[in-house]
Amino acid sequence: MNRLADATSPYLLQHADNPVDWWPWCPEAFAEAKRRDVPVLISVGYAACHWCHVMAHESFENEQVGALVNDDFVAIKVDREERPDVDAVYMTATQAMTGQGGWPMTVFATPDGTPFFCGTYFPRPNFVRLLESVAAAWRDQREAVLRQGAAVVEAIGGAQAVGGPTAPLTAELLDAAAGQLAREYDETNGGFGAAPKFPPHMNLLFLLRHHQRTGSARSLEIARHTAEAMARGGIHDQLAGGFARYSVDGHWTVPHFEKMLYDNALLLRFYTQLWRLTGDRLARRVARDTARFLADELHKPGEGFASALDADTEGVEGLTYAWTPAQLVEALGESDGRWAADLFEVTESGTFEHGTSVLRLARDVDDADPQIRARWQDVVGRLLAARDARPQPARDDKVVAAWNGLAITAIAEFLQVAAAYVAPDDEDANLMEGVTIVADGAMRDAAAHLAAVHVVDGRLRRTSRDKVVGEPAGVLEDYGCVAEAFCALHQLTGEGRWLELAGGLLDTALARFAAPDGGFYDTADDAERLITRPADPTDNATPSGRSAIAAALVTYAALTGQTRYREAAERTLATVAPIVGRHARFTGYAAMAGEALLSGPYEIAVVTDDPEGDPLVAAATRHAPPGAVLVAGRTDRPGVPLLADRPLVDGRPTAYVCRGFVCQRPVTSVDDLVAQLG
Repeated sequence: MNRLADATSPYLLQHADNPVDWWPWCPEAFAEAKRRDVPVLISVGYAACHWCHVMAHESFENEQVGALVNDDFVAIKVDREERPDVDAVYMTATQAMTGQGGWPMTVFATPDGTPFFCGTYFPRPNFVRLLESVAAAWRDQREAVLRQGAAVVEAIGGAQAVGGPTAPLTAELLDAAAGQLAREYDETNGGFGAAPKFPPHMNLLFLLRHHQRTGSARSLEIARHTAEAMARGGIHDQLAGGFARYSVDGHWTVPHFEKMLYDNALLLRFYTQLWRLTGDRLARRVARDTARFLADELHKPGEGFASALDADTEGVEGLTYAWTPAQLVEALGESDGRWAADLFEVTESGTFEHGTSVLRLARDVDDADPQIRARWQDVVGRLLAARDARPQPARDDKVVAAWNGLAITAIAEFLQVAAAYVAPDDEDANLMEGVTIVADGAMRDAAAHLAAVHVVDGRLRRTSRDKVVGEPAGVLEDYGCVAEAFCALHQLTGEGRWLELAGGLLDTALARFAAPDGGFYDTADDAERLITRPADPTDNATPSGRSAIAAALVTYAALTGQTRYREAAERTLATVAPIVGRHARFTGYAAMAGEALLSGPYEIAVVTDDPEGDPLVAAATRHAPPGAVLVAGRTDRPGVPLLADRPLVDGRPTAYVCRGFVCQRPVTSVDDLVAQLG
């Protein structure tokens, strides 16, 4: 009997009609394996995963495979996005056994959950042989299987341990991390490493802060070059905005077409900060279009942001997005079609499959003549209308707490920067205003949904769907990312309730997730016991729980003036510091939080009756040092510590600047404020 029909996970629901007798992750599944004395097959994936779909079609929808699985195993299907703790434990085992990992992840375990054989995608003939071999080994070589499992558990227990060396996260370590990134940088194509190439958003955010602190031209150049390479590549949707998960090549041409909420949130934040620091027109446009993508394509009205758009459309990867020259002419007419083919590098031979091409931007058009820009935008609009008439990829519409937190933080920063930079007479002022309106509404929807639905009895839940919260408990990254988001919303709105909510989440994290060495576990002390308690300090596709909680603690301490949260952040970052200098590519978010601590961070309060339009607020936004916090509004506003006991000076709007809890004199002119922030 397949038991997935009542699941809240779209990924599990995709498998609800399989001939495999799937169980969700639950104690009853392991009890059934023990009763039957059979091993457990744990299959882990996610809804937007292309190769998960392939293995599902080849194997899990096949009657023969279903019979083999049902006869000799208890099969458990896990959504890695819903249960990142389960995924982390078995991914560590898979990497220990095979040297690599990925999804779909295929794990064979004993009835107590101990893994003894791990892998990823298997074509059906290989998978059938594997099922037969594992079943035979379980029957005939049980002792060897159990020894193998014990060895794996011992290995992953060491890999996930806390209590390693600690050291202060110093300027020297952060400079070394920036230097390592510079050495590993792809000078030709931007980014780091070869194919497949992932957008290094967290490293780029760190490099921007490093540039601000040190004046490093190299850090800024790496960030700007990578920003342009990604924005002009096929990984960036040239029509609707937003970014795909990664490029299958080393030069950003052909994406793996799934679009993840977390990538787009972190990239929005990066392009927004690049725009803030440089005024770059490309960064401004990409930030605007990414914010619009989040609001238009992933926002669920009355809820939060959906998790992803699928890589496939009707079982074909890229069907929605690829073009031929003839299709461009059909959509645009002969003249504009050929012009678009040249601009977007759509050729007869193609850059993708079957003679199709993924749209890339061959030339920089942001600084082109107004007539060129107008033609470009007209072509983009008409192509998007034609593309919208095609079949569209499915959407994984579950709401993940941590990823929604990342999106809220990114949109809040985007709105602040847009308010500071966009003048009424700007060329795209009307378009930018429309984007800020819908993005603001989506952000507030998401925050209200997290506060009302995901916070249950003071504890976070990981996921929800259709306004119904799921059972999985929030993990550390949920607490960190959501607390940071509530701090960002507090700064944007001046409302005390968001700061209060952030403090409650951080107090829970300190009470339930903290490790004795100053670090954190990824699961709470009263969470379900797995074969090991995960505690990964490294950033991967998203910030590690440890990095996320450190960033939130730094911000919250600056907003409230409570030093114990800063001290907790320093202790946490000290557990990551030994890794920062050696593995900079996997500690970008922690390094970003470290830059904020080195900077102060600055605490900026602007006392004004016009927080949205006051020139002091705009100047503070433009010139804020790394990780600075900024709150504007009337003095003594309830629940806003930065505005407490700070009056107007001579009846004029007044800025108060502090750094590391030491304050400068209040100022009323933009020039004086900029001098204090310099």
